[in-house]
Amino acid sequence: MMRLLKNIAWLALGLFTGSRLRASRRRSIPAKSSASPAKKTRWKTILKHWAMLLGLLAAGGVLLAASGIIPIKASSGHWAITRWFLDFSKQRSVATHTLGLEARPLDDPALVLKGAGHFETGCRPCHGSPGLPQPRIAQELTPTPPSLSSAVFEWEDDELFYIVKHGIKFTGMPAWPARHRDDEVWAIVAFLRTLSDLDAAAYTELVHGTETSIQQDTTTSEGAPLQNLLPPSNVPQAVRQSCGRCHGVKGLGRGNSAFPRLAGQHATYLDSTLQAFARGERHSGIMEPIAAGLNPDERQALAQYYARLPAYVPPDPTSSPAIEHGRAIAERGIPDRRIPSCVDCHGPGTSSHNPAYPILAGQYADYLVLQLDLFKAGHRGGTAYARLMRPAVHQLTPEQMRDVAAYYQSLSPASHLPQQQPHDEPTP
Repeated sequence: MMRLLKNIAWLALGLFTGSRLRASRRRSIPAKSSASPAKKTRWKTILKHWAMLLGLLAAGGVLLAASGIIPIKASSGHWAITRWFLDFSKQRSVATHTLGLEARPLDDPALVLKGAGHFETGCRPCHGSPGLPQPRIAQELTPTPPSLSSAVFEWEDDELFYIVKHGIKFTGMPAWPARHRDDEVWAIVAFLRTLSDLDAAAYTELVHGTETSIQQDTTTSEGAPLQNLLPPSNVPQAVRQSCGRCHGVKGLGRGNSAFPRLAGQHATYLDSTLQAFARGERHSGIMEPIAAGLNPDERQALAQYYARLPAYVPPDPTSSPAIEHGRAIAERGIPDRRIPSCVDCHGPGTSSHNPAYPILAGQYADYLVLQLDLFKAGHRGGTAYARLMRPAVHQLTPEQMRDVAAYYQSLSPASHLPQQQPHDEPTP
């Protein structure tokens, strides 16, 4: 090994001194109008020497790696030069790959709320959170995950989006599980922009809401829930641990469109949707891993639990030109554009509806618009019936989507009649 390193050093010195001698000789020789054969030969010799040097360096690198003396243990950390090189490369890569990426507005409270729920599940275990120090296991990673309260100020919004969506090699930070859900990634960015302003109490309220049944004990480093604040025993464990944090123990969401209302929804639809998330056929960076961790009995218990809860009842019926326009589309469709009516599948109407179709009455309008946008972009999967939505939504304009969503938000789920079993081929 030492002999190889000496040979490399002598070769580099010879190339350097030889190039200087050749340069001095060139200064003493009158310039010619065209390159002489001797000059071409010298360039070939120089290139040959450089190729030899690069070949030796490559061979040396292979031999060095094959020797096994390079430490890969996380406990040893990085050399200062290695740390600088990786940080510099990361900054330049992010800057280059975000050229032309336009950041979206981040001041939507629903976006911040959605990001808080995702952060608690996917980010806090490594980065910690206000009032909860970084877990001990994460502290032993190389490099150590930074405290995001301060680290986010090093990046622009579009750069944060790129990092959250694609992850970072050699750091343990994964890419976002659902590559098509940019709305979820922007939600994380929106939340990160508010993180430095949160104390432990504000963070807990933002993540868990005001339902004391899922409040956390912030006196421990791991955030274990207080035993005397757990929900009644008839509430499924998954609701206590994760579902209730976003959808509410009562299934009514969190007061805005960050998360859908589940109370009173068809159990058949909820169960089949969880299966679609678990299989990766419906896309969500937060729901896919949660659903994949449930066994069939747990999925059915969740579906039955939320289906039995009282559905949300909107306040006194209101009307507006947008709602009336949405009603017309929902009831009659747009025949000349081959858009079918919505009520045939989703109600309300005079006949029972397939319980594999979701109830839309009383749902958040902005949430419905998001789902329609995802269908139109081809990024919304789901159950076996999801394919029926794609051709219909493709012809809807953004205004028509908003109006239909506003109409359904104004309805009471009580307008739905008793369920019937799924048909072999439902009418869209």
